[in-house]
Amino acid sequence: MSGAPPEAEAHEHSHADVSGGWLRAAVFGAMDGLVTNTALVAGVGGGGAAPRAIVLAGVASLVAGAISMALGEYTSVKTQNEQLDLEVEKERRELERNPEGELAELVEMLRVRGVDERLARTVAVQLSRDPETALRLHVVAEIGLSPEDKPSPRLAAVSSFLTFGTGALLPLLPYLLGVPVLWVALLCGGLGLLVAGALSSRFTPRPWWYGGLRQLLLGAAAAGTTYLIGAAIGVSVT
Repeated sequence: MSGAPPEAEAHEHSHADVSGGWLRAAVFGAMDGLVTNTALVAGVGGGGAAPRAIVLAGVASLVAGAISMALGEYTSVKTQNEQLDLEVEKERRELERNPEGELAELVEMLRVRGVDERLARTVAVQLSRDPETALRLHVVAEIGLSPEDKPSPRLAAVSSFLTFGTGALLPLLPYLLGVPVLWVALLCGGLGLLVAGALSSRFTPRPWWYGGLRQLLLGAAAAGTTYLIGAAIGVSVT
C-alpha cells in the first residue's frame, strides 16, 4: 500500500457576477424603484393629493424611471465595453511595437506576485508565445478587467428595466387593489425594501438582517423627507 498522498483533483466552482453586469443592474434597479416610488407616494400623499393623483404620479414615475434606468444602464455598460476595447487595442499595438519591453513587464508582474525571477522569465517567455494569451494577461493586470468577461449592455438594460418597474410597483399596489390608504402603501414599500436588502446580502459577507435593515432605514429616511416636504407644501389636486 503506497504512502503517497492522493493526487489532488481540480473541481468546478462558481462565483457571483462582480463585473458590473446584470446583478449590479438588477440590485440597483430594484432598490431605486422601491425608494423612488415609496418616497414619491409619501410626498404626494403627505401633500393631501387624492388617491387617483397618487396612482397617476406613481405610474408615471414607474414608466419614466424604468425607461431612464434601462437607457442609463445600456449606455453605461456599452461605454465601459468600448473603453475596454480601446485599451485592448492600445495594448495590442504595444505588444507588436515593443515585444521585449512588454515581455520584461510581464516578468515584473510575475516577480512582484512572488515568483522567482528566473522562473518568472521562463514562464513569461512561454506565455508570450501565444500573443492573445499575453495580451489578456497584460490587460487584466493593468486595467483590472478581462476582455473575455465583458457584461452585456442589453442584459443590463433589461434587468434594470424589469427590476425598477417591479420595485416601483410595490408601494402602488394598495391603491391599485382598492385600498387607498397611505400608511398601507408605505408599509408595502418598506417591506419591499426590507426583502430587497436581505436578498442583496446573499452576494455580500453581511448577514441578511443587516442588509434588510440598512435598506429599510435608507428608504424610510427618503420617504420621511418627502412626506414632510409634501405636508409643508400642502398640494391640492382636483
